[in-house]
Amino acid sequence: MKNTQIISVINQKGGVGKTTTVINLATALAKKGKKILVIDLDPQGNATTGLGKSNNDEGKSIYNVLIGKITAKNAIQESSVSGLDLIGSNVNLSGLEVETANDANRAFLLKEILNKENDSHFNKYENIFIDCPPSLSLLTVMSLVSANELLIPLQTEFFALEGITQLVKTIDRIKVNLNPRLGIRGVLLTMFDKRNKLSSQVDIEARKHFKDKVYKTVVPRNVRLSEAPSHGMPCLIYDKNCSGSKSYISLAEEFINQTKQSMGSAA
Repeated sequence: MKNTQIISVINQKGGVGKTTTVINLATALAKKGKKILVIDLDPQGNATTGLGKSNNDEGKSIYNVLIGKITAKNAIQESSVSGLDLIGSNVNLSGLEVETANDANRAFLLKEILNKENDSHFNKYENIFIDCPPSLSLLTVMSLVSANELLIPLQTEFFALEGITQLVKTIDRIKVNLNPRLGIRGVLLTMFDKRNKLSSQVDIEARKHFKDKVYKTVVPRNVRLSEAPSHGMPCLIYDKNCSGSKSYISLAEEFINQTKQSMGSAA
């Protein structure tokens, strides 16, 4: 998949806007004409339901792909957003770590599937986003091994940067031992409240630490972003004019410019 960028959206802490970012950034990019695939690698299946699909589907799931029951191509579902496809998840995925305990190469399962199977089929996607579970588990390691780049949502709250330190150490270990090409594409500040002094402090600290890796776009605290998943749709479809939707449209523009710049520097 020479031209397809595989991006893991990761933070071992829950409730930081990880799945919200996957759903809405993928939607915003698809709305701009990009062909996008989301792989839900979280047993909770929130990205699956947030894109209007059932997380009780026993057939078309990433779990069945990883255990070899179906091909990845046959697990792909079209979402309600034109240009945005999904390989969904369900609770069965939580048993994978135990079921593959004797497989020495299990960390490479997803990478091998994406690389070997129907290479030309995955080539049609400009980006594949992997929604990771909120933990540093086997599933997260599999995602890190498969990815070219990482997008890290960072909630603008106390202790946020301390939690990132552990994640960066894990990323470094993966780079040394399993995936030397892995890099951080960007850090996205989420749940930003401009009335809150702490949000501004985290913003300053994050930019000091990660420098230009931090996106200019910040995602505000926004009720509509929280409501949209219960309606089984991205916020950009639920309410395209709210501040949350506008922030993800802005992020998509930054993301596309990043891609253009990296392609230009690689040329």
